[in-house]
Order: sequence, then C-alpha cells, then structure tokens
Amino acid sequence: MTGTEPSGSLLSIEDLRIDFVTDRGWVNVLNGVSFDIGKNEIVVLVGESGSGKTVTSLSVLGLVPRAHSRKTSGHIWYDGKDLTELPIGELRDIRGNEISMIFQEPMTSLNPAFTVGDQIAEAYRRHRGGKKKAALARAAEMLDLVGIPNAAARLRDYPHEFSGGMRQRAMIAMALICEPRLLIADEPTTALDVTVQAQIVELLIRLRDETGCGILFITHDLGVVAELADKVVVMYAGEVVETSVARDLYIQPKHPYTEGLLAAMPQQGVRGEELPTIPGRTPEPWSMPSGCRFGPRCSHAVEECGKAVIPLSVVDNGRSCRCCRSGDLALGGVR
Repeated sequence: MTGTEPSGSLLSIEDLRIDFVTDRGWVNVLNGVSFDIGKNEIVVLVGESGSGKTVTSLSVLGLVPRAHSRKTSGHIWYDGKDLTELPIGELRDIRGNEISMIFQEPMTSLNPAFTVGDQIAEAYRRHRGGKKKAALARAAEMLDLVGIPNAAARLRDYPHEFSGGMRQRAMIAMALICEPRLLIADEPTTALDVTVQAQIVELLIRLRDETGCGILFITHDLGVVAELADKVVVMYAGEVVETSVARDLYIQPKHPYTEGLLAAMPQQGVRGEELPTIPGRTPEPWSMPSGCRFGPRCSHAVEECGKAVIPLSVVDNGRSCRCCRSGDLALGGVR
C-alpha cells in the first residue's frame, strides 16, 4: 500500500492495522487507526484498557515486538518518512531524540542499579555525544526544568530515593533532554495521587508552551485531561470511534461510547447514588462482533448497527464519528 504524507501535521497515523499472533492464530488489534498531531498540539488518546491506546503509541516508535506482530496496512508519517518502513537503525536515531516517550511505570522504567543522573545523561550522550560531565550538567538543567528541588545534588540519587511523583518527573526530564519535537506520554499519571496528577498535567502544558513540542497523551481517565487536550481521540476495541476538539466532545459527544465514558467520570457522580457504568466488557480480539464493535454494549443500538462495518465519518465542525446514528442521537455531555 502506498500513501502520501499529509501536509501541516507533525505526525500522521493513516489507516494503521496491526495483527498479533496468539494461540488462536493471527488476530487484529488495531483496525484502521487514523489521526494527526499538529505542531504545539496536545492530542489525548482515551479509552478503556484493551482499546489499543498503548499499541498505537508503541507502533509510532517501532516498539511493538516484530516477531509477534505484523502491519497489514497503513502508514505513520513523520518528517517525510513512513516510520513503519524505516530500518531499526534509523528508528533508534529518532527514539529519544526527535520523538520521546514517557512510560506508565517509572519505577520499572528506571534501572535501580544506576543513579537517576546517569540514566538521564545517557540519552543525551547517545544522541548528542560529548563528555559525561557536560551530559550530567544538561541532566541537572532538565531536572530543574521539571521542578526537582536541588537538582544538581539529586543527580546522585538512585530511583528508590525518589518519590513516585519525582520519578515521573525524572522520566519527563529524560524524555525532554534532547528537545524532541514530539512527546508521547503513556498514562503518566495513573499511579499518582490527585495532587501530583494535576502537577504533572500542568507541567506538560507548560513544557509544550515553552518548547513547542507536540504531545500525544494516553489515558483512560477523561477527568485528568479536561483542561489538557486540544483534541481528543476516543478508541474502542482497536478502532477510533470519535475525534473532536476537547470542548465540543465534553459538551456534546457524538458516539455513545464517549457518552458512557463521560457519564462514568467520578466528577459527574451524585453523592449517595451509584456511578453510571457501561454494561458488558470490551470484546476479545478474536471474537469481535459484526458491524459496530460497541453495538452489544450500546443502549442506542438498532438492527442496522450489526449489519455492516461502520466507517469513521466526518460529522459537524470537522469532527469524526464511527456511528450510523450520529446524525439523530442527542447524547449527554458533562454537567
């Protein structure tokens, strides 16, 4: 399959389809995923666990295990190159340099046998060269940038000597040390308390404003990103089901799955009443329903929903939605 890089985007994912090999054979885990990230733009990728968010992000940097996966179609365009077709050597030059990633669990991502400073400086020396002393000085600058007090002294600490929030800030410093054009943050606030979550979100917004990088922020919690996102991409069962600027999505979602996610936000709860939930569970990759993949769990489903594959179509104000009833449903947003 051939394609052309879209103009004006920092990164463009186009009709990406990924299969994994299992004991049941090859199964599809990403089905036609498409969205763009612009310069200085924060795009938030949301959905339940198992919706394909992390596989999408790992695919950008070629981190999906090649021995157990295959791309059946699609492109990931960056700087005139299709990242899915690059040799591993060229991808390594891009990882941590032009595109960086913050992983979910900083305690497992940081090596307990090396100091925090050495690990941050290693990324800088790999891509920019120079002596260790200069790299450590740069690492101290980055720790200071992300709000670590007494940064130069803390370079000598080991990961277990940092709190959870500080470890996450150290991971952000490592990701930013080479001034990447794109930062991928895979659920960076999941294991943190609410106060630290807010601090990390504020930090990412400030870094975007100061450095001009684009950000792909991945989460299952719509409440965390209410003030973070420029654009929201909602995924379900390996497909994009809705894309929208953040404000419009929160006020009036177009897809029933998005409505369900918004209703289940703890901030939307009424004291003394049970939180709304989405009935059922995400289908397994080897047993996807025909037609709309969300159909069996959808309270708005009609017979048409199960007859044929539902395309991702442009609706009002340039938004996209994968629902055959998007034109006649009036769905509820946040109160």
